[in-house]
Amino acid sequence: MEHLLNPHVQEIEISGIRKFSNMVAGIEDMVSFTIGQPDFKTPEHVKQAGIRAIEENRTTYTHNAGDLALRKAAAQFVKTKYNLSYKPETEVIVTIGASEAIDITLRTVLTPGSEVILPGPVYPGYEPAIRLCGAVPVHVDTRANRFKLTADLIRQAITANTKCIILPYPSNPTGVTLEKAELQEIADLIRGRDIFILADEIYSELTYNLQHASIASFLPEQTIVINGVSKSHSMTGWRIGFVFAPEWLTKHVLKVHQYNVSCAPSISQMAALEALTAGIDDAHAMKKEYEKRRDYVCKRLDEIGIGYVKPDGAFYVFAKVPEALKRSSFDFAVDLAKQQKVAVVPGSAFSKYGEGWFRMSYACSMDQLEKGLARMEKFVTNLS
Repeated sequence: MEHLLNPHVQEIEISGIRKFSNMVAGIEDMVSFTIGQPDFKTPEHVKQAGIRAIEENRTTYTHNAGDLALRKAAAQFVKTKYNLSYKPETEVIVTIGASEAIDITLRTVLTPGSEVILPGPVYPGYEPAIRLCGAVPVHVDTRANRFKLTADLIRQAITANTKCIILPYPSNPTGVTLEKAELQEIADLIRGRDIFILADEIYSELTYNLQHASIASFLPEQTIVINGVSKSHSMTGWRIGFVFAPEWLTKHVLKVHQYNVSCAPSISQMAALEALTAGIDDAHAMKKEYEKRRDYVCKRLDEIGIGYVKPDGAFYVFAKVPEALKRSSFDFAVDLAKQQKVAVVPGSAFSKYGEGWFRMSYACSMDQLEKGLARMEKFVTNLS
């Protein structure tokens, strides 16, 4: 009876990141650079807040939009960090991670046949959510532009059917981000058009050489900001994300959220409240360590002779498969895993524009980075 299923579900596939990660899982002595999972523990004071929530029986439903204290903390967090202003009572929704925030937003704003512009290469989680709405993803080739989706590229991709533009910066998989002047140009281009901006800013606290800026500071009336505590506070399993948007829009997003999940887990909400208040700067120590690892990885890739674009943020390096190896990104990743027990994600997992590249996460220990990059050097040297 499989033919009776929703065709939109049948046509989407499991994430290429997960496919490859699952393929190498359980192999003894495998050094994995695949999953974007912070290797830091959730801060102790945040864990204790979660424990207190259980002990105090904070285990019931909250308001559909989330506990008001948490929404106030989230609004204050983005005000303090990025100078964004949202009313916690009506313009903030607490979600089950950034993934649900993206899904319910797209389901609210998209209609069948709508086009969504997004950079290529890009995190593979957006396209299935778009297609499940009956909408059409339009990947824009950013390879010649340091992987940045700029106003000039967007202008060339806009059609009468364009309904939304996704700006996922800092980027997964490339680690690049957009500067204020670039965001201003996009805002000037889109202002007044019937087009939404979905700004996925889940890595906003992990930028290195420049302060994160949000396009919502230039175009608040057309922008939906997605954020959360997964990356900033190493709370991936707690599953807390946020939608920030104008009230006229969030009142509709909230309906989709309500019928989808009722509310985010109450215990996790109490932990997130602690993270965004007492732990407002918890990301700083992690960021310093990530920056050290980034610099080490870039140094070693230079020594090996592998090209890359230096990341501005997040914890990924998008590197070039050496042309001398004459391999697709998938074959490169498979052979590297089989011959040297190092797992990276083939660039083809991030759209066709990722072909010829591979992503490696440096959200792991320096020992793992040293071991894995030594093995990678041996692999490349032996095949060159």
